[in-house]
Parts: sequence; structure tokens; C-alpha cells
Amino acid sequence: MKLIPALFILIAGAATAADEAVTTIGAGVALAPRYSGSDENMVVPVVALDYSMANGFYASTLRGLGYGGAAGPFSYSAALGYRAPRKEDGKLPFGGKASKYLRGMGDVKGSATANLSLGYAIFDGLDVNVHTAQALSARETGSTYGAGLSGKLFKDDANTVTLSLGFEVADKKYAQAYYGVTAKQALKSGYKVYQPKAGLYQADVTMSWQHKLDGHWGVTGMLGASSLLRDAANSPLARRTTAPTAAVYASYTF
Repeated sequence: MKLIPALFILIAGAATAADEAVTTIGAGVALAPRYSGSDENMVVPVVALDYSMANGFYASTLRGLGYGGAAGPFSYSAALGYRAPRKEDGKLPFGGKASKYLRGMGDVKGSATANLSLGYAIFDGLDVNVHTAQALSARETGSTYGAGLSGKLFKDDANTVTLSLGFEVADKKYAQAYYGVTAKQALKSGYKVYQPKAGLYQADVTMSWQHKLDGHWGVTGMLGASSLLRDAANSPLARRTTAPTAAVYASYTF
């Protein structure tokens, strides 16, 4: 699930001074599908801790451990992250029992990932980026690639309203792990064998409103939707191709 980690990245390094480290603590709740393609929603608490050094290095519960910087209109980052597992049964973190529609599918292992991104500011308030998450462990779960466009619709001293659009591409291993059904899984789950191809699999749109209460405190609300495309949308596991996403959280930066 990609919603929750993305929520705090916009705010994690906000107001970083050039000569000092910045720590941001955030907490709130988020709404997301139980798994990609699920027609069941879950509300989960979100807690984030992000420490950004003036030299570009950062350690974050959501961004991972990495380095980021900028050169003119370009921005870049490289980090070691973690992709959470998808469990067949048992308890999900803060989300109750897993969906019954995953019975017989087995677990998708969690994976350490190399998260790389490159951004370009077309002009002030409009940015484009490309990114990838490369599996370093559990390589059978594959890797993803993506591109996004983010624009500020409104900004003043206390408020920032942003609209973001994104597209995600899966390699063959990722598509099979999350949307495919092997012959062995078919025997246990009752689904038909399904072998999705690599390619475009998801599109996202998010509207966010960030409100600064003072020099340290801020509140952010987010509302969006995530849609499966092409082979992912035709997967037997895709009981709903478009799902709502939402979050509200408070943060403190010092």
C-alpha cells in the first residue's frame, strides 16, 4: 500500500534551514483499501518520525534512510526503504483481520527496497518527478517505476493547496506477485490462473491542504483516489478498480 508512506513526505522536510537539522513528528488517521484491488476499506492510525540533516541525509520511518538534495531546478533522492508484506490471513497492522478474498493466495513477502527519485521544477509551484522502488530482498516481488506531476493551486503564509497526479508501472514479477494467480494458488483459492504482463498498472490523484498553525505546528488534510489499470484491473483479486484514499494528521517541526 502506497498511500500511508506518501502522506508525510510533503511535510517532512518543510522549513528546513540551511544550517540546521530538522525533526518532524506527525500523527493522524488514514483511509485506504485493505489491499490493492480490495473493495474493503480500513481506517488506520499513522505515526511518522522524520529527521533531516542540513547536508541532505535523512532518517525517517516513512521515507527510509537516505540522502536528498537539489541542483538548480532539479531535485533528487536515494534511500533504503521497506515494502510491507501482504498477508493471506491473521492480523494486519492496525487493520484487523486480512480480507477473506486472499485466502489460498499465500503471503507476499516484505522487501527491502532502493528508492530513487528525480524531480524537476518546471516553474515555481509546478513540479514533475520520476521514481522507482527496486526490490533488494524478496526479489520475486519485483520492482515498480513511476512518474508524477504536482502543482500548487493556492498558497499564502498559512495555507497551501496542492493537486498531485501520478502513474505507476510494474515489472512482470511485481505484477504477478500482487495481481497474478499461479497454478498452485488457483488450486487453493478457487481463482483462475492469471498471468498479468509488465506495464502501467495504477493511476493516482490527490488533493491536499496544509495549514500552518504557527512556526512549529501544522495540520494537513488529504483526499484522493487510486485506480487500477490494464492487467491489474482485470485481475481476479481486483474486486474494485477505483478506491478512495483520505487522511488527516497534525505535525510538529523543530
